[in-house]
Amino acid sequence: MSDNQPIRRTHAEKQKQLRDLRETLAAMKSHTAPTLRESVQKRIRQLEAELAAAPALKDQPAGAPRTPRGDRPAGGSPRRIRTL
Repeated sequence: MSDNQPIRRTHAEKQKQLRDLRETLAAMKSHTAPTLRESVQKRIRQLEAELAAAPALKDQPAGAPRTPRGDRPAGGSPRRIRTL
């Protein structure tokens, strides 16, 4: 979290963070505080769920639109006409 806003990461960044957290968990000593170990395991589970939930988004480059542009006419204006 940064300024109370979640930090947006790309698929590759999430995979790297997941690898790093797994390495951190594996390197923890037996006397490491259980709460620290649990928090790392919790974040690993969250990242795994995020990565599994968005397989279609991993192929898109960062900043690419998530919806197809075919839902708008060529001018980019909405299809319905607003009345006053």
